[in-house]
Amino acid sequence: MVELLNRLASGRRECPSSAGSVLSVFDFDGTLTRHDSFLPFLWFAFGTLGCLRRLPALLLPSLGFLVRRVSRDELKARLIAVFLRGIEAKWLSDRAQAYCRFIWGYLLRPEGLRGVATELESGAQVTLCSASPALVLRPFAERLGVRLIGTELEVVDGRLTGRIVGGNCRAENKVLRLQAKYGPLTDYRLRAWGDTQGDHALLRAAQDPHWRVFHPRWRRTSGPTSPAA
Repeated sequence: MVELLNRLASGRRECPSSAGSVLSVFDFDGTLTRHDSFLPFLWFAFGTLGCLRRLPALLLPSLGFLVRRVSRDELKARLIAVFLRGIEAKWLSDRAQAYCRFIWGYLLRPEGLRGVATELESGAQVTLCSASPALVLRPFAERLGVRLIGTELEVVDGRLTGRIVGGNCRAENKVLRLQAKYGPLTDYRLRAWGDTQGDHALLRAAQDPHWRVFHPRWRRTSGPTSPAA
């Protein structure tokens, strides 16, 4: 984790903020989208037979998750290892591009697209911050015209090792990754959008937290409390 954060901080730090500059951070899955994007992507990339061949290896970890003996992060690490170990990174990137073109019109919430556009037009620095793999979300970020922070996958000699680098980008890790890329968040007016418990730390760090604002009204339950002053 420390190695990744140091690498991100050196050479990838965004332009220094000026007084009053706004950093607008959007969760992706469920916030800007109608549902999770990663599992459907795996089905899109590997096909029905490819997925069915891999599912038995996930049975025990999934049962462990249901009885709370396997954490969400551990289950995700296992999912990535089962599906992506040994896969050529360029092939996966090409599939991500095709997936973005295929599902864009259905997956993205129109209200979310308008929300991102509004922030860009206001002059804010805008980024996605998601637990989904950055390699998969990059085409979406490019099409939105925003920056991207996501879960990083290890690549060796052009192939994925099936390991996550720096941990799953959710919960407190979202705040750490933002700090590594942008510097102290207190230098910004931080605006954040999220929809699950994995976004609570991000929303609490924001001066302007937005909880499920792109969802139907009946789903806009109470979000995290005690946002930053």
